[in-house]
This record gives sequence, C-alpha cells and structure tokens, in this order.
Amino acid sequence: MKLDSLGLINKQNNMAPENPYNTYRDQLATLNDSGKRKWVYAQKPKGKLYNYRNIVSYTLLALMFGLPFVKVGGEPLFLLNVLERKFILFGVRFWPQDFHIFLFSMITLFVFIVFFTVSYGRIWCGWTCPQTVFMEFIFRKIEYLIEGSHQEQRKLDAQSLNFEKFWKKSLKAILFYAICFLITNTFLSYIIGIDELWKIINDPISEHKVGLIVALAFSGVMYFVFAKLREQVCSMICPYGRLQGVLLDSNTIVVAYDYKRGEERAPLEAGEDREAEGKGDCIDCYQCVDVCPTGIDVRDGTQLECINCTACIDECNSVMEWIGKPKGLIRFDSEKNIAEGKKNNWPIRKIAYTIVLTALIGIVIGLFASRSDLEAIILRTPGLMFQQQDNDKISNMYNFKVVNKTTKEVAIHFKIMDHEGEVKVIGEDLKADASSIKEGVFFAILPKSEVKGDKVPISIGVYAGQKLIEEVELTFVGPN
Repeated sequence: MKLDSLGLINKQNNMAPENPYNTYRDQLATLNDSGKRKWVYAQKPKGKLYNYRNIVSYTLLALMFGLPFVKVGGEPLFLLNVLERKFILFGVRFWPQDFHIFLFSMITLFVFIVFFTVSYGRIWCGWTCPQTVFMEFIFRKIEYLIEGSHQEQRKLDAQSLNFEKFWKKSLKAILFYAICFLITNTFLSYIIGIDELWKIINDPISEHKVGLIVALAFSGVMYFVFAKLREQVCSMICPYGRLQGVLLDSNTIVVAYDYKRGEERAPLEAGEDREAEGKGDCIDCYQCVDVCPTGIDVRDGTQLECINCTACIDECNSVMEWIGKPKGLIRFDSEKNIAEGKKNNWPIRKIAYTIVLTALIGIVIGLFASRSDLEAIILRTPGLMFQQQDNDKISNMYNFKVVNKTTKEVAIHFKIMDHEGEVKVIGEDLKADASSIKEGVFFAILPKSEVKGDKVPISIGVYAGQKLIEEVELTFVGPN
C-alpha cells in the first residue's frame, strides 16, 4: 500500500475493474471487453490467515512428498495401483471383496462434498486443493523470488526482450518444469510404489522409453497449467467450482464483504469525518482486488471465481487497522448474516448437516476398522450329491477360497461348529500366503445320525491359527 504526501491511498498501480459496478457479472474478471484474457498480477499476500495457510500448505506438501517412503509391515502406507488392482490405505491392502467399503466411501464423499460446500463454501479450494497449494505456495513464490513484486512482473512483461527478461523468464521456466517433473514422479510413486520407481530411475533409459515420454508429457501439461492456465482452472475447468453455483445459498459461509458497513465507498481524505458525511468504512483502496489470485473484486458479492483463499481478508484487515477502524469489513460470514446484521449465526440446517457429516465419517471409519484380515468363501461343489463313507458316515464336497489380506502367511483350518463331525482338506497343508488367495477343496463328514433329512443346515468355522475368523452357513445334502 503506497501513501502520497497527503496520506491518501494511491491507486495508480492497482487493478481497478474496467467494467461498471452493475455489469460485473456479464463477464469473467480475467476477460476484457473484447473477450481477451487479462493476466492476473496478484500482489504478494501477508497477514495472519496467510500465515495459517502457509502452515497448512507446507504440511500437506511434506505429507505428499514424504508418504511414499513410509511403509507398514513392508507395504507402502498408500498405494493406488489401478492397473494391477492393488490398493493399500494406511498399510492395509484392499481387495475386490472390500468393494462395499469403497462404494459406501464414495457415496459418503459425494454427500460430504455437497453438505460441506452448502455449509462452508469453497474453503477446500482456497486452503487444501492441490491446484491452489502448488500454485500459491510453490510456483507463485518462485515467481516473486525471480521476477519481483506484482508491479515488477507487469513491468517485465511489458518491456521488450532483453537480457534481464530472457534470463528471468528462462530460469523461471526451467524451475517450473523441474518441479512439475518432480511432482509427476511423486504421483507415480503412489501408483507403482517408491521401490519400483527407484528401480526405474536406476535402470537404463532405453528400458523405459515409453514411460519416460509419458512422464515428460504429463509434466508438460502440468507446466502449462501452472505457467499459463492458472486461475482459469478454478474459474472455467474445475467441476467442483461449477457446482458452487447450485450449492451455495444465503446461509453458506463464504468470504464476504460487509456492504452495510462498507458503503458508501469513498477514498480516504485528510481530516474528514466519514460517518458524518455518510461514507462507509471502505476507502476504495483496491487492495482486496490487487491481492486476489483470481482477479475479482469481492465487494461485488459472491462470485464463481472466488476460492475463499482469504487473501483479501488479510489485506482489508491491515487497511482497517491503519485507518483505525474495526477489522472484519471482509470476513468469513454468510450473506444472510450480513443482511440481517448478525454474526456467527448457525441455522438449524447447518447444524444438522454437520451432524450428518460427522456421522458419515464415523460410519466409514467403523467400516474400515471392522474389516476382516481374512475372508472365506465356501460353496458346495456343483453337480455332486453326497458320498457314503465307512463307519456309517456321509460326506459332502465343498470348494473354498480364502483371501489373506495381511502381509503375513497364515495357517488356516476348518471346523464343523454345530454338529458332530470332521473336515478333511484335500491336498497339502492349508496355508494362505501373504496378500494372496488360497483355493482348495475339503470334505465335511457327518455321522448318519446327524443327517436327519435330505438338506441339513451346517455351520463351518474358519480359523486362522486358534482364532475364529468367521462362520459360514452352508447346506449339507443327505439321503432322502
């Protein structure tokens, strides 16, 4: 913020909107009247909320780059190998048999997105979205470091090509692409695992030409996103951003301008009595516009391009502090609260949504916690009836499949739970290898005295060592 000798706000270098106030919704803030794109030169943010965002963003970045190296029981903490259908979450491998957990988790995620957005707006976009975290806390900071402040960046782009412009633009492009390539390989480690990635890195390039070309191309796309598209991703491409238009209402918490307190806007003048003259607290300094990464004026109301990054809140608070006015002219609040002059009002619906969200998260956690390490499928062998055995005994043949979801070998045995009898497994000792499916056949043998009909319900217990994993209810076929 620059002050002239009279102590007034100097707006010479600020991004004042080109359109009249009542026509701002006719076009995107980053387009001019002819439809061409206006490049956003965002002022470097500062303030308490920005410091919090730094902590959140660098924590997320540390987790993203560090988690591929974390292993639990020899398995990665996270692995999403779609090609080989191998999924590991928190060191636990998930199989197709766990699809019901995945399905319910996806339903919960969809409901969570809807309810959370209706209640709290686009906080995700401004604070934890990868696009925002990468753009604002990696690439934008590199840009400030190399090209300088937003005014210096505008000046650099406007000048003709010379040595200064060449080396700054070249260095920025090289660093941007190198970071994109690093991010690409980090994402790849979540798909194939860090060990496999390290093996590929150490192998001759000729053995992985196709993979290298794909990685370079993906890095190029990512470079284009962060070097050229930028805020256009949030405004025009991201489907979640588009959902905002149908999910937000007057009770949603958003980054909002208190127009009742701020209007009528007027520049600050020395020695004036703003209240007596009917002027609002907004001194029309455009600092909230300068600092916005999507180039909007938050004072025009809730807009599609707003990602709730809170940069305008920090800037407005610093201005209010400087002119001796209360902070919070721009703040997290709902349009209804501002219209009615209320603060921190939680309607019943928002409380209900929050309770539902908490319950859904609890159910998903419960499903994950109750998931069994071993799962057995037992079916009577089709096409066969019963077999007469010696000593007045009758047997039925069953096919079994035991899924060992753990990373250790497990000894399996079966036991008839509700009748006198025994189970004989055909073949070798029954051991389920780590992260494998063990298939086989066994006979369930009962004395004739236990078979009191042509169909007898029978319960087979599946044991891992001495621990009962589950009981499977079957039908035992006997003579008429």
